Amino acid sequence: MMENFYLFVFMCILLIILPGPDTAIATKNTLTAGRIGGFKTALGTCCALLIHTSAAVLGLSAIIVKSSLLFSIFKYVGAIYLIYLGVKTLLSLRKKEVAASLEMASKSQFENTSCFKQGFLTNLLNPKVAVFFLTFLPQFVDGGSETLLPFLIMGFTYTILTALWFFLYVYLINQISTFMKKPKAQNWIEGMTGSILIGFGIKLALEKTN
Repeated sequence: MMENFYLFVFMCILLIILPGPDTAIATKNTLTAGRIGGFKTALGTCCALLIHTSAAVLGLSAIIVKSSLLFSIFKYVGAIYLIYLGVKTLLSLRKKEVAASLEMASKSQFENTSCFKQGFLTNLLNPKVAVFFLTFLPQFVDGGSETLLPFLIMGFTYTILTALWFFLYVYLINQISTFMKKPKAQNWIEGMTGSILIGFGIKLALEKTN
């Protein structure tokens, strides 16, 4: 049985709006691939959260957290992926060549198709999300009752709140993209985003295993 559901929702909102790897990748993809790219990134993030929810309910997350080896594997794979995205973003700043319109359309289409994958993998390969589900959710469940349904409700609630926040965030970023897509502004934002992704990757790699 759940306890303090409204407090849970309030805490989720505070945690979701804190900047993290998911926010960084959503920002980058909204600027480079437009609103659709941002929405696809958010959808990928939410799909990964549903997998984390299922893993927590089935106990797989507990195995990952309790196994130093598995936790380390997830941690380093996730860290490498974040650093890869960051380096890729920084390198793209050096390739601002003028392309033909057909080539640009093809590139935009490719970026759109990869946005979902980037959002999905960035969240899925972050073991801290698994730790979050195993340490945060139980605080709102009565220890003497069945946890399956409450975990599912909280997992879906967190995913829905994340979706609402990111779709609002992407919409706002897209609305001011006229300014943000000016060459100097975009170069600065992409440079900052790339550096932040690398920073998150290094931070994740240095996290102590349990």
